[in-house]
Amino acid sequence: MPRRRPDHDHQPPIAEGAIEREFGVPIPGKVVAKESWTQTALKKLPDCGPLNINSLFGRHAPLVVDIGCGNGRFSLGSAWTRRDHDHLAADILPVVIRYATRRGNQRGLTNLRFCVVDGERLVTELLPAGGVKELHCYHPQPNPRPGEGHGRLIQPFFMAEVIRVLEPGGLFIVQTDNASYWNQIKQLVERFLAFQTHTGRWPDAPRGRSRREIYALKKGLPIHRGTGSPLPGLSYPQALELAAELVRGAG
Repeated sequence: MPRRRPDHDHQPPIAEGAIEREFGVPIPGKVVAKESWTQTALKKLPDCGPLNINSLFGRHAPLVVDIGCGNGRFSLGSAWTRRDHDHLAADILPVVIRYATRRGNQRGLTNLRFCVVDGERLVTELLPAGGVKELHCYHPQPNPRPGEGHGRLIQPFFMAEVIRVLEPGGLFIVQTDNASYWNQIKQLVERFLAFQTHTGRWPDAPRGRSRREIYALKKGLPIHRGTGSPLPGLSYPQALELAAELVRGAG
């Protein structure tokens, strides 16, 4: 007899005030009364040009972006605790975005949107120049599978686009449990950012900001974390020139 596939779109109802867990760690926030549920899915992306962030959220607020958000754990927690910040989270896999939007909706979050798009397109085409306060990237794929992008995400021209989208003093936050990828990331981002290694766990989520981090901690894997702001005086055109130089040098 063939096995039935799990139905991810029809989950059992969750009671108001319920706290969900994965790997024994609570999902941030609580389920609110159904009449307070929201719609956090961004289903239509522009064919060209950046998103109108102020129109999307109906206000002007600091923007936090989560690239490759998975099931949305970090963005859910940040949006829950920082209501004065808007949050845009994206992943290339529709199934994880379905989980994320369901949880965002049930928490009544008006300052959070989820969309299905790869990180390269999100940063290169959809984010406005100088409009991002924080750009988070947790556990980017060190070896993407077919259909998950064109090689590793953090490359020279991607970092030039990071310079373009960050507001003055904005932060790029990155984390991985892959040591060889971390070495590549660190060497590269230090050409574009005043970058510092973050020692220890994140104080806001010591048990893990992302599902992958929780898993890696349980397995005892070393986790590499870092944050950085654009180097003083580095403009977007200069960043593009630097990216081209780095690509030529690697050729």
